[in-house]
Amino acid sequence: MNNIILIGMPGSGKSTVGVVLAKKLGRQFIDSDLVIQEKCGKLLYQLIEERGEAGFLMLENEINAGIQAKSAVIATGGSAVYGKEAMAHFKEIGQVVYLSLPYEELEERLGDLHERGVVLKEGYTLKDLYKERVPLYEKYADIVIQCSGRNIRSVMEEIAAWEDK
Repeated sequence: MNNIILIGMPGSGKSTVGVVLAKKLGRQFIDSDLVIQEKCGKLLYQLIEERGEAGFLMLENEINAGIQAKSAVIATGGSAVYGKEAMAHFKEIGQVVYLSLPYEELEERLGDLHERGVVLKEGYTLKDLYKERVPLYEKYADIVIQCSGRNIRSVMEEIAAWEDK
């Protein structure tokens, strides 16, 4: 089950790079955020409002841990790394690739965090979230791709080159 699982902060390019990579490699593309929305019939921010942060993270972990795929490119939500079972599952079914971006570039890319369905603890800033999540991304990553100042194509080509090894 040689899947490629993309992790990283919201706005790091997981979905965008994932679609292009899947096309290049002739694979299925799965966006785990869309899987969650389809299974629940609601948008991410609605689920977060309804269930609260902890409830959403439990739901995300459960759904991600159940994703079955072969030879796919899977883009995860930025908070997927909080789910131990989901991350163990992803490590079992493929290579976990962390799309790393410096905080300043991330801040430029991101719009309204609420609208994006970003899980943000009460009183937390984007900077707080970044500091909390980066160690988790690094912990779970099999491969780290530095995305600073790069376009989608060059990031995709680097991941594809890893796949050829």
